[in-house]
Amino acid sequence: MPTPSRSRLLPLPVLLLVLAGAAAIVGEQDEQQPITHPGCQDNCGNMSIPFPFGLMPGCFREGFQVTCDHSFDPPRAFLAGSGMTTATNTITLSESDSSALFDAPYLGLGYSFPNTSTWLVELMDVSVDRSEARAYGPITSRCSTNVTHFKLKEEAMSLAGPFAVSEALNAVVGIGWSVSVKDSSRSTYTTTFACRSELAASHLEHARDGSCAGRGCCEAALGSEPSYSTVAGAGPGVSAENNTLWRTSPCSYAMVIEKSRYTFSTLDLYGDKVLPKKFPRGAPVVLDFAIVGDAACPVKGQRPPPDYACVSNNSHCVNATVGQSRYALSYVCKCSEHYQGNPYIANGCRDIDECKFPDIFFCSSKGICMNRLDGYDCPCKPGMKGDGKSGHCAETFPLVAKAIVGTIGCIFVIVVMSFLLLLSKEKKKTKEFYEKNGGSTLEKAKIIKLFKKGELMPYLKDTNFIGNGGFGAVYKGILGDELVAIKKTINGSLLENEQFANEVIIQSQVIHKNIVRLIGCCLEVDTPLLVYEFLSNGSLHDILHGNDNKPLNLDTRLRIAAESADGLAYMHSKTNTKILHGDVKPANILLDDRFVAKIADFGISRLIARDKQHTAKVIGDMSYMDPVYLQSGLLTEKSDVYSFGVVLLELISRKKAMHSDNNSLVNSFIGAHRRGERATELFDKEIAVGEDLEILQSLAGMAIECLSLEVDQRPDMTDIAHRLLIQNNSRNA
Repeated sequence: MPTPSRSRLLPLPVLLLVLAGAAAIVGEQDEQQPITHPGCQDNCGNMSIPFPFGLMPGCFREGFQVTCDHSFDPPRAFLAGSGMTTATNTITLSESDSSALFDAPYLGLGYSFPNTSTWLVELMDVSVDRSEARAYGPITSRCSTNVTHFKLKEEAMSLAGPFAVSEALNAVVGIGWSVSVKDSSRSTYTTTFACRSELAASHLEHARDGSCAGRGCCEAALGSEPSYSTVAGAGPGVSAENNTLWRTSPCSYAMVIEKSRYTFSTLDLYGDKVLPKKFPRGAPVVLDFAIVGDAACPVKGQRPPPDYACVSNNSHCVNATVGQSRYALSYVCKCSEHYQGNPYIANGCRDIDECKFPDIFFCSSKGICMNRLDGYDCPCKPGMKGDGKSGHCAETFPLVAKAIVGTIGCIFVIVVMSFLLLLSKEKKKTKEFYEKNGGSTLEKAKIIKLFKKGELMPYLKDTNFIGNGGFGAVYKGILGDELVAIKKTINGSLLENEQFANEVIIQSQVIHKNIVRLIGCCLEVDTPLLVYEFLSNGSLHDILHGNDNKPLNLDTRLRIAAESADGLAYMHSKTNTKILHGDVKPANILLDDRFVAKIADFGISRLIARDKQHTAKVIGDMSYMDPVYLQSGLLTEKSDVYSFGVVLLELISRKKAMHSDNNSLVNSFIGAHRRGERATELFDKEIAVGEDLEILQSLAGMAIECLSLEVDQRPDMTDIAHRLLIQNNSRNA
């Protein structure tokens, strides 16, 4: 197996599965294979202690000493090093009782706490293959003893030397009806929260089993220098110093835990015994380990250092990092391909007998498996030929059949020639389509990716169909590791090749977080294919008017409006040349998995020169079209402003804007405005609550400004975007 020049200590999930499977093979293959030096104890109770870990002097590398506590039954293993100045691995614990708001209990990883009692870190298991060890980690808690008094329990794990908490396999979790997990590793002058859990005191039933999204439980990714603490949060109308639920929900918790080892249960919110019973010895935490020092892996041909750890034959070194800057040079040892065992001990990597494990190492039933060093062979049985590894073992061909084979060969040649002829015609046709669709023009735009027909055509099938866009059907596909949306334009909808090429070039130059990104296109087909980024939550029209009637709170609607306006403002005034959309509507506002809004469908957009603003080819939805444009044929950025005003009315009313001589939605709001009445009855009942009516009335007034028939009196889109941004920020302040 080739040795990478530099890699992360954290293995990939697929590699983890392969190595775990291979480790199981070794265990079945040779139960007596040693895992530590001769004469060294290799277990503590039910736990194996492989070298570089060890229990006795001479049986471990520096920083990997383990103590075995026989006062337990069965005995338990702990990392040694308490009180040492290097390679310390300790838990510190203190308790305090207070009647005032106390400093937040502290859960730290990567820090030490002087002048406190210490306990050794207890190990759960060790994996040399994955360079990982599991340990019982600390849990910080804050438990109220009455409405105003509480008790803090602070625990911390301090790691150094060869160990670091795995960023990939662990997560930060906070549990409580009102709790924030503070990121204490940041500046002491500011408060940074990793995650928050907030539930109104009268609505604990909103917590859901298995959900850690902020209602009773919150979760965050682990930082490179993790240090977290619980902060006594406050629900709506509840003082941070008072816990009115202290009898039923007295405690809040913070912990770093292996992602797969904890699933939130609403029972964890009640009492002070439920969660501690789940983890009586601490929360399971995955630790990465590596050989640290002043040297990395030796390059090929270089003599290893005297204390080189990869001592087994058929092993190799992989550069790694445990995430601590003072140990910039570190590495782990791995057994070579087709070998398994412990690379840290002499002859620890042993050859695998692949023939004993046919489910993993394939050999055809018509072959004979033969083990060898560095692999295995699978020749076909006598009287057969081929390769058993690939499953191609066939009987030796009889001489009498050669004539038949010759005849078949001739037919095959004819078929191949016919195929090559058809392929040549197809290639010629593909080139014609490429030129017809403006390929020579698009080649000059180097930022546009031109896809081959074979890359996109497999996705144009009914099972991948998403819906219909402005100019044709849209399909879902995967290119590389990215999910994309592929638009197949309707035949004949693109009348002029230069217009199509111009449209693609315009879109490629528009790069904004609130505008759908064009990835590329395919020109080798009769009707061009456009490839866009995929947005999982569909369109705003589907959310507002779909059959499932998804809930949409005011904060989300306000943010969607602000982000959509920002995207349109960018098109109008912040690109090299002014770009008009011409068909602004909810169906052309798409939402990603976090409900971030992005303007879509430039199929009807055209580059408008400063001195030539007239166009007669814009085709939009009449329900949102500017009536002034319909009369004059003059498309300006104020036309998009009008359409955006209709979108705002749909957002706050959740009613469709249907085109007719008497547009009920637009006219209803305008009529109320002219009569000097508040439009309370027109607002969506889902968001029309007392404290939000002023905001809704403000949004309605903004929409009325956009719908003015006096074009010059309509605000600019940049002004609308700025006002919505201020409104949105004030809501989140």
